[in-house]
Amino acid sequence: MENPVPVDIPDSGDDFAMISALQHFLFCKRQCALIHLEGVWAENWLTATGRVMHERVDTRASETRRDLRQATALRIFSRRLRIAGVADMVEFHRVAGEYDAHGRKMAAPLPGASGFWRPFPVEYKRGKPKAHRADEVQLCAQAFCLEEMLGVEIPAGALFYGETRHRTDVPFDDSLRRITQEVADGVQALIASGRTPPPEYGKHCAACSLVEECQPKAFSSRRSARAWLDRAIGDAVS
Repeated sequence: MENPVPVDIPDSGDDFAMISALQHFLFCKRQCALIHLEGVWAENWLTATGRVMHERVDTRASETRRDLRQATALRIFSRRLRIAGVADMVEFHRVAGEYDAHGRKMAAPLPGASGFWRPFPVEYKRGKPKAHRADEVQLCAQAFCLEEMLGVEIPAGALFYGETRHRTDVPFDDSLRRITQEVADGVQALIASGRTPPPEYGKHCAACSLVEECQPKAFSSRRSARAWLDRAIGDAVS
């Protein structure tokens, strides 16, 4: 289908962070900095299977039904949050009008289609639902972009997990919106600082594709130069 949102995507640069950076930041601030500040990337079997899943979604032909249109690999951005990226899939559901019973604008016209259409972002993930909210934040960030570009309110989206083959609806409530805003602000502050945080070794490191580049066990702040120096002095005077 024709691109249903404005195409004046801002040029990539220091002012705009990738939407994926929000997920990386919430998972690990150091990982976020290594990827988005230093340009470090490495692939493991987790990221490889995730990439294949996204490629399948991105190359799938957009689907059009009478009351449903699906756009894949949709480029989106938010000037307010200064983020940009690509949405795996955005469903557009035909509705009777632009506004709901409470007077909120929930739908917009689409190029080449009659009527009004309500956007519903869907993000595809390799594994299964997680204890942290990084996936939800990434999806909510996509909703922020679509709301700004289309001038509508988006109450919910969905996450599809490849391991469970299950689609989970995600409401964009006040709590998730607040967390997403805070994470976006944190990403911008991290990028503006130009500094990569020191490693902090934890259970999450086992699932990180950058564990070899990061070396969290060897260079964790728990093994700081000060601690090493203290031990060395202690050995020398004992």
